[in-house]
Amino acid sequence: MKRRTFMKQVALTAAATAVGCSRVTAENPKTALAAKGNRKPNIIFIMADDLGYAELGCYGQKKIKTPNIDRLCKAGMKFSDAYSGHAVCAPSRCTLMTGLHTGHSYVRQNLGTSYAGQLDIPLDTVTVAKLLKQAGYATACCGKWGLGGPGTNGVPWKQGFDEFFGYLDQWRAHTYYSPYLYHNDKQIPQRNGTKLLAHQKIKEPFKTEKEFFDRYAGKDYCTTGMIRTALNFINTNKEEPFFLYYATPIPHVSIQAPEEDYKQYKDTFDDKPYLGTKGYLPHPQPRAGYAAMVSHMDRNVGKIMDLVTKLGLDDNTLIMFTSDNGPTFNGGSDSTFFESTPFRGLKCSLWEGGIRVPFIAKWAGKIKPGSTSDLPTALWDMMPTFLEAIGEKDLTPKGIDGVSILPTLTGKGTQKIHEYLYWESGNHKAVRMGKWKGYAKAIRTGDSPVKLYDLATDPKETEDVAKANPKVAARIAKIMIEGRTDSPYFTMGKPSPARTEWIKNAKIRAKKLKAGEKL
Repeated sequence: MKRRTFMKQVALTAAATAVGCSRVTAENPKTALAAKGNRKPNIIFIMADDLGYAELGCYGQKKIKTPNIDRLCKAGMKFSDAYSGHAVCAPSRCTLMTGLHTGHSYVRQNLGTSYAGQLDIPLDTVTVAKLLKQAGYATACCGKWGLGGPGTNGVPWKQGFDEFFGYLDQWRAHTYYSPYLYHNDKQIPQRNGTKLLAHQKIKEPFKTEKEFFDRYAGKDYCTTGMIRTALNFINTNKEEPFFLYYATPIPHVSIQAPEEDYKQYKDTFDDKPYLGTKGYLPHPQPRAGYAAMVSHMDRNVGKIMDLVTKLGLDDNTLIMFTSDNGPTFNGGSDSTFFESTPFRGLKCSLWEGGIRVPFIAKWAGKIKPGSTSDLPTALWDMMPTFLEAIGEKDLTPKGIDGVSILPTLTGKGTQKIHEYLYWESGNHKAVRMGKWKGYAKAIRTGDSPVKLYDLATDPKETEDVAKANPKVAARIAKIMIEGRTDSPYFTMGKPSPARTEWIKNAKIRAKKLKAGEKL
């Protein structure tokens, strides 16, 4: 499929959306869910990076303390069968922004290069931020973006966000003491020196923790500026409806936490030093360091919750928390020790462990405290959910894959159930259809084998029951072929001229950026 045809089919241009939608006004009955005074509800969407399904206390974690997120869960609804958009960060974030699963989305894998950033979504992409701005919302993204680097049209301030502070791409996010962060299109120097403190390996363990912090810790831990910007945004916009996308980079490795957080777990576990690799920093007590990162994130979530309460916005604010994919396996992390997921697989895998994630939603007066749901839902459901929640359902673009889960959240109305949820990554595909999970590699024709699992009785995907359920397996095989469109960038092993050209141009941009040229 040609690039232009592909973009027309799946990017869903803003102009087409505007023509196809009638604005819903404050007087329209569809705004009944808005709070008194016709004030539309605020939306705060918090997304962790590589946080496992069971790395929160409210999901069974015993070793890492997460009292604030546990508090959020107690005050809202906990989902058992919620999914990320993909098993790695960039495509997962793309599904959140566009309402399209990875059989239709523009970004379907991590594709990028250092300095130049990741594959940039087109300027005319309809994002949830653009739609909320159209509905009168102030919008901000604080944290890690991943959908377009410097000098491209994919940057957040061109994709519907009034304010951005953080990392534009995953390469900068491999260190928590970056020499700079972006505040919209401006690089903001951090007091961390001029060299990225990542991608280093040592030959022997540190003799003291002080040696580690002296070598690898700067003065500005990256999430400090991110949470400060997020809180300032809430304060500044407390009198008008706002959308905050807090995309914290924690707990993505490298393992780095402020020393005061590390002390909470120091010498708590039977820890062996991690000496680092080409891709990640060493750490004297990696288990303690990882736990400290998660607890640091939890405290930042608590700051957001406390400010919302202080400002009297609880009844008019929908807060959601989730992760962009399953827990990781590298950089000194230890998902086995922490029992980070009860499922098969980790990050990068389309097994349940790579894509099933924690998901919590709180909205005082609308969502019943302490409630639970086993509704299968995924990140691409957020766009229609947000739009229905603010009384602007008619703004939902036609042709997206998401469905609103507001009826489940509020207990009002009839919940539309997905026939299936779909993921693809490289040559791998997965489908969740009711209680069934299908998994296949390199399936392009109906006779390719599909492994089938009954998640109701086998959530760890240990027994392939395809032969015993041939009709179900055949239906899923058909979905894997027909439920997607081809992509010029992600071609399942076939040559991709578009991908080759993009990488070539990205390398040119990277050289210019290294040379200090303005793009």
